[in-house]
Amino acid sequence: MTAAEFELGLDTFGDVTLDADGRAKPAAQVIRDVVEQAVLADSLGLDSFGVGEHHRDDFSVSSPDMVLAAIAGRTKRIRLGSAVTVLSSDDPIRVFQRFSTLDAVSSGRAEVTLGRGSFTESFPLFGLDLAQYEELFEEKLALFAELLKQEPVSWSGKTRPALSEQMVFPHLESGTLKTWVAVGGSPQSVVRAASYGLPLMLAIIGGEPLQFAPFTELYHRALKEFGQPDQPIGVHSPGHIAETDEQAMEELWPHYAAMHNRIGRDRGWPPLTRMQFNATASPKGALMVGSPETVARKITAVAKALGLSRFDLKYSHGTLPHEQMLKSIELYGTLVAPVVRGNLRKG
Repeated sequence: MTAAEFELGLDTFGDVTLDADGRAKPAAQVIRDVVEQAVLADSLGLDSFGVGEHHRDDFSVSSPDMVLAAIAGRTKRIRLGSAVTVLSSDDPIRVFQRFSTLDAVSSGRAEVTLGRGSFTESFPLFGLDLAQYEELFEEKLALFAELLKQEPVSWSGKTRPALSEQMVFPHLESGTLKTWVAVGGSPQSVVRAASYGLPLMLAIIGGEPLQFAPFTELYHRALKEFGQPDQPIGVHSPGHIAETDEQAMEELWPHYAAMHNRIGRDRGWPPLTRMQFNATASPKGALMVGSPETVARKITAVAKALGLSRFDLKYSHGTLPHEQMLKSIELYGTLVAPVVRGNLRKG
């Protein structure tokens, strides 16, 4: 992967943000804001824009492909994908059809990131048993891998009806749909992605990114053992950019802490402290927060250490205002991206 080929993207979950009076915006307005954020990213020459799927009141997007289709009509070149599609609680055939349709309306710019998701609200919503958490994803990923071949599919499993020589439409115009597998830190998940020869997307949202080096090494070894060609490795990490390190930290802290604590109440986490936040935002931490120079330096270090082909900045954080996200995107596209590419070009 050369510096010219290295991709810099953005991810959002469509977090419900605050308006100028400090009130939560309606989900409909947040979705329209996401479209505007994507239009800005496209105008700045960024490589990809990902929209996540959730089924809770603090995130506005439950159907990423619909939002991406709206973005496709307003953009020209940026690649459009999910971050992630919760395949475990969806139907692989419908996921394939929706993204092959997105690929058509965007003139070949669609991609998909498949994962199990870090939230479980979709399981009861769609009548699925959490006890089948692993089995659902394993079977559905196996079926999706067959669909990517665009040949008559014969498949059987325990989680959905069998298929016998079934064609699925529409076909992909280019014959391929870039399909990432999202991994949060399980060696088994890394090996599973390699077994299908699918690109790996590491979700690094805490700790130190360089601790994920064993996973990238495992992925390369597993690809060879399965006889698969080399595939891209990407990283999805949270961050926020402002003119100075201090400004970025102070803008992000209250919204990041509120988001962490809201989710933490459901999961039994203690409240986030400022010391913990500062540690995650430190030079070795996963949070890419600071001035353009600081963030570019951190992204470069992670890209080199892990041998990345893509870095996606998850720029939305709870109630962080739309205007501050737009500024973060602008700095990412105009100042961070050129520096990162320049750094990688130097080796």
